[in-house]
Amino acid sequence: MGKETGNRLIANNKKAYHDYFIEEKYEAGISLHGTEVKSLRMGKCSIKESFLKIENGELFIYGMHVSPYEKGNIFNKDPLRVKKLLMHRSEIHKLQGQIAEKGYTLVPLQVYFKGSLVKVQIGLAKGKKMYDKRQDIAKKDQRREAERDFKVKNLS
Repeated sequence: MGKETGNRLIANNKKAYHDYFIEEKYEAGISLHGTEVKSLRMGKCSIKESFLKIENGELFIYGMHVSPYEKGNIFNKDPLRVKKLLMHRSEIHKLQGQIAEKGYTLVPLQVYFKGSLVKVQIGLAKGKKMYDKRQDIAKKDQRREAERDFKVKNLS
């Protein structure tokens, strides 16, 4: 069997786009065990409450929930265990320098399959203030209203 083409989305973090301004996006591999990969193939993953930390020059993801594989046994790992992300050392150092700046943080945006590999899309983000969130909600409401009006006009 050859490698699959394209990316297959497993989990998406919509909340990150609501709470943060995403400045840059990076791709990282993730270190997993066998039953975790099988569970991800079934789409059993959540990154809503997860966050990233750089410790000793290595990147880790905390709070990423990978449900235990149903057909697994003693080989199932803790669903919330800390997982190591795989990036080049130079990229990690670059991120570490940017995080040292005021207000920047790392958030996971997506988990997906790229071929047979599991990848995590990471966003270098800056927190939004309450008024920024209100502006986004107002823009979304305006867009919905415009789409609704357009739909009504076309049906008549």
